[in-house]
Amino acid sequence: MMASSDVDIRGEGSLFSDQNPSEMDALCPSPPGPSRPQRNYERIGEGTGTSFCQTLIHLLKGNIGTGLLGLPLAVKNAGLVLGPVSLLCMGVIAVHCMRVLVKCSRHLSGKLSRPSLTYGEAVQYGMENVSWLRRHSQWGKQTVNLFLIITQLGFCCVYFVFLSDNIKQVVEAANATTFSCQMNHTNQTQVLVPSFDSRLYMLCFLPAVILLVFTPNLKYLAPLSLVANLVMTASLVLIYFYSITNITYPIDLPKVGRAKDYPLFFGTAIFAFEGIGVVLPLENKMQRPQSFIHVLYLGMGIVTFLYISLGTIGYMCFGEHIGGSITLNLPNCWMYQAVKLLYCFGIFITFALQFYVPAEILIPPVVARVSPRWERAVDLLLRTILVIFTCALAVLIPELDLVISLVGSLSSSFLALIFPPLLQIVTFHSEGLSPLATLKNIVISLIGIVGFLTGTYIAIEQIIARNGLKHEETFSTYMVQ
Repeated sequence: MMASSDVDIRGEGSLFSDQNPSEMDALCPSPPGPSRPQRNYERIGEGTGTSFCQTLIHLLKGNIGTGLLGLPLAVKNAGLVLGPVSLLCMGVIAVHCMRVLVKCSRHLSGKLSRPSLTYGEAVQYGMENVSWLRRHSQWGKQTVNLFLIITQLGFCCVYFVFLSDNIKQVVEAANATTFSCQMNHTNQTQVLVPSFDSRLYMLCFLPAVILLVFTPNLKYLAPLSLVANLVMTASLVLIYFYSITNITYPIDLPKVGRAKDYPLFFGTAIFAFEGIGVVLPLENKMQRPQSFIHVLYLGMGIVTFLYISLGTIGYMCFGEHIGGSITLNLPNCWMYQAVKLLYCFGIFITFALQFYVPAEILIPPVVARVSPRWERAVDLLLRTILVIFTCALAVLIPELDLVISLVGSLSSSFLALIFPPLLQIVTFHSEGLSPLATLKNIVISLIGIVGFLTGTYIAIEQIIARNGLKHEETFSTYMVQ
């Protein structure tokens, strides 16, 4: 889920350092000046902070990515009526949790006379308000950072699968690519170019991705990031146009999906809505952070509309044939093959931005423990190992829809739904939180926990089942030969 200054947070600290960076820390740098208490949330150096529109753009960028393209399949898993309704409900809950996180961060910042707090720090200081949790407050921050690492590396795994699936399809359809963009539900061509398994495509991308993450500073990627945003926006417009103009009537699709598929819907939807990691960095960097809530409501309103509309329209257009990404259903004509390639370029650049978060949490503490002459070599080695690790996970689970659902259920549910309500309870524990608010927070957290358990279980079960089916098919083909 996406998207320049010189960012260097190398220093002493544990594996999960006090710094909790995000992509926005690099693309949206903090204004200079000494820190001071900001009880009234007036930003220092207001002229250099981000404006309302800039913050809105960053918020949209942080929430729109591969998750959006997987929502038509999510709607299929939930049903044509239940899917959009569930997306709306999940959007309301997700925005509420973002609002809760901002409220708790502001309260704790004022209480501690701190200019700003990261997500992990907010959880840490919130736990210190409860006497029996105070001794374990550091674990709160480390847990948030752990799930942040899992989520971001999960995004990177999804990117490997997305790139390989789309490029493989473009290569295989090369001989049959035409200028005629007629409706093709299954997107199968009669003349296919012999191609490799999608996992070999991942290995082909591996060297290029490693070189990409070697970029010493994200500011060097800023021009490419801007181009990537533009081409991804143009691609989305074309995807909308094709989907809307090719809906077949009458629409005979299930209004409510199968109960056992609903957890997969939850995982994909929460994966798409998991932009909570960029909320506090954006709020901390605004010229007038007191207006951030208006940005949040406007931006997430737009995001929710895009999610519901594309998810519903995509399912109505392609029906039961919808793939893990709607790009896989686009026809084999030059214009839409270009759409796939352009979106792949955007995702490729976004890989470096998403990789930045776990890299800057995990690598600096290790580099700080080696001699200066080896710092650069160790830094590059660790980056290489992390990229190889994400690629290996993608190779083991080369199923785009299931990887998205698994990452969403396993980690995004904690960051987006479970932690914020619990944070509000501990933050205002000593200040009299109303019973109704406490009940509301418990219900939201329980929804997140149930989604985490069922979504993770079903995703893993489906992954095992598909792998078993593939092994059987491979064995049958070998026996026939």
